[in-house]
Amino acid sequence: MARKGHRPSQALGGRPRFWGRHAVTAALANPERVVRKMWATREALAGLDIPPVIPITYADVTDLARLVPGDAPHQGLVVEVDPLDDIWLGDLLQQGADDRRPLVVLDQVTDPHNVGAILRSAAAFDALGIITQDRHSPPESGTIARSASGALELVPWVRVINLSRALEEIAEAGFWRIGLAGDTQQTLAQTMGEARVALVLGAEGEGLRHNVAEHCDQLARLPISPKMESLNVSNAAAIALYAVTTRG
Repeated sequence: MARKGHRPSQALGGRPRFWGRHAVTAALANPERVVRKMWATREALAGLDIPPVIPITYADVTDLARLVPGDAPHQGLVVEVDPLDDIWLGDLLQQGADDRRPLVVLDQVTDPHNVGAILRSAAAFDALGIITQDRHSPPESGTIARSASGALELVPWVRVINLSRALEEIAEAGFWRIGLAGDTQQTLAQTMGEARVALVLGAEGEGLRHNVAEHCDQLARLPISPKMESLNVSNAAAIALYAVTTRG
């Protein structure tokens, strides 16, 4: 996975801390992730193979609770890490040139729990990567890592300055851009076709912005019951990824 340089916004915000067994062990297993420090209970460390270069501070559960947000389920493990280096959109599109794995494009989805859950679904359905706008998406964090359950280390995450321009580049790479929207008649199944698919999802409440929707080839809805107006964006992403992955 080719990555280029650290993002200034991440550096200014300091190093993120991850907690919980899935997030921590995935970070340790990722050769591109630099783990700077570790705090842990002796019980939680049992059976883990920790590289000797990582300094470990043994702590009890109460001490660890002070290192993470209130009530965060740290499971006896906390690490401080460097953010992953950026990956360029062109590099990602080139990597996926010979397969049909879908892309996920998020238009100003800012809730870190939702972004983490979408990363988890993207990993589960072997998506090529996710793409977000640089200034309107959350940075790497313990909340995202926890919600992603290890997928933050597995799924390439591209941050772009201009989402509309990125969608143009995605189209040039041969993707059919489908924006999910509730106010259209066509369903996702009716719009997928045989091309490579980029799923474009908007923030809860606001949905897709007009200019982003204009840069989609088609808009489609999920065939949910009229009893419900919409789905949580992370649930919608999971269902859409399943539909794309299992199309005939």
